[in-house]
Amino acid sequence: MKGVYFLISTLAILASATFLVSASDPSPLQDFCVALNDTKSAVEAVFVNGKFCKDPKLANANDFFFSGLQNPRNTQNPLGSNVTAVNVDNLLGLNTLGISLARIDFAPNGLNPPHTHPRATEILVVLEGTLYVGFVTSNGDGNRLFTKVLNKGDVFVFPIGLIHFQLNVGHVNAVAFAGLSSQNPGVITIANAVFGSKPLINPDVLAKAFQVDDKVVDNLQKQFWYDNN
Repeated sequence: MKGVYFLISTLAILASATFLVSASDPSPLQDFCVALNDTKSAVEAVFVNGKFCKDPKLANANDFFFSGLQNPRNTQNPLGSNVTAVNVDNLLGLNTLGISLARIDFAPNGLNPPHTHPRATEILVVLEGTLYVGFVTSNGDGNRLFTKVLNKGDVFVFPIGLIHFQLNVGHVNAVAFAGLSSQNPGVITIANAVFGSKPLINPDVLAKAFQVDDKVVDNLQKQFWYDNN
């Protein structure tokens, strides 16, 4: 009888622990989702964390289809790269599935500049060319730099939220595909966010943070920060 009681008690504890572990807020699917107290507001003023769902009975194959990634992209821009994202905004069937895709084209010496995806881990595979890639760990880990030179068929993973980059170090065009663990991974290009924010960050903040003269910051804030996404 004691053995049965012990088994029941153990199962009850495990069940309680499982409930406690799984009790959490859903992960954000966008930068923010401000609460709305006025439930009488017009429907068009209401947003959700993610997208509204179509009636499943009305779904069709086109909701899960995207075409055109086979074509090379124009890389004639200051960065020499072009990112074509396939996410929930242009492939509606991805909603709630927690995955998206991107094609990245590079001219010789083209760069996908240091950036981060706040909501996704990225796994990248090189289809053509040679890329120098890397990511930097968080402050608590000492900001360690992990890099690798990738050739055709090679794969590299960039952990969620960490700053990373890709540079074409070959003499020909390069192409890579990236899978991301969110329907809307988001992207923050570091240079654009720091020096091209709207409105601009107070130069005194950046001068002290980067330990440079105010004139350097002023010059950087006057640059045109190109977005290849």
